[in-house]
Amino acid sequence: MITVSKVSKKYALSRKQQHELQTADTTVFAVNDVSFECKPGSIYSLLGPNGAGKTTTLRMIATLLHPTQGTIQVNGHDVVENSQEVRKTIGFLTGSTNLYDRLTPLETVKYFADLHKMPEALFRQRKDQLFTQLGINDFLNKRIGQLSTGMKQKVSIARTMIHNPDVVIFDEPTSGLDVITANNIISLIRDCKSEGKTVIFSSHIMSEVDLLCDELSIIHKGRIIYADTMDAFRAISHGKSLTETFINIVQSNK
Repeated sequence: MITVSKVSKKYALSRKQQHELQTADTTVFAVNDVSFECKPGSIYSLLGPNGAGKTTTLRMIATLLHPTQGTIQVNGHDVVENSQEVRKTIGFLTGSTNLYDRLTPLETVKYFADLHKMPEALFRQRKDQLFTQLGINDFLNKRIGQLSTGMKQKVSIARTMIHNPDVVIFDEPTSGLDVITANNIISLIRDCKSEGKTVIFSSHIMSEVDLLCDELSIIHKGRIIYADTMDAFRAISHGKSLTETFINIVQSNK
């Protein structure tokens, strides 16, 4: 369970940034008074154009950033006061793998399993399952620096999921990937739902949202401008494409 309540994130602006934005304000809200709830066994999608506040919101849920105002709880733990407990229960996957080039996929995933203090037998079981599901066994002993973008993302998925987290956060996980690798990630997200996990993902690819999500919010300029079920969102499309409906909602809230 993820509960986001009246959360804001404010940043100070440099003089150069003030000039570029043509503003006298010394601060800017990346996220402004955002609230929503993600339930176990369902998939929640956070939509928005670039710079809308999606990644900032997900990073706050993942304890990588602290909210300026408001509270976030993950499985009953506050992300600021109990960040260590939150990190034990989440997996966070981004489109940027940031893997260490000199390690192999096996070494990388084992390192993260050790961080989570996984018993050796459980690690082997999870590793075998994930490596088979993602097709990593073919290159498990190659150095990360020798792998393609798609292969690296598969390793990043295994790293994210090795400790079998209850809450999984995906930040535009299929961005820039080939169709096969993107499909692997979509299958993994579906598996997370069937296993009763809490899943939140950000995207601007409406076909993925239509395929996967149960509930969604649209965030624009740091604020939630639409929130409802996926069925309700389809209903307001009135025969238009979901992408067109999304664009209309964003443009009507400039």
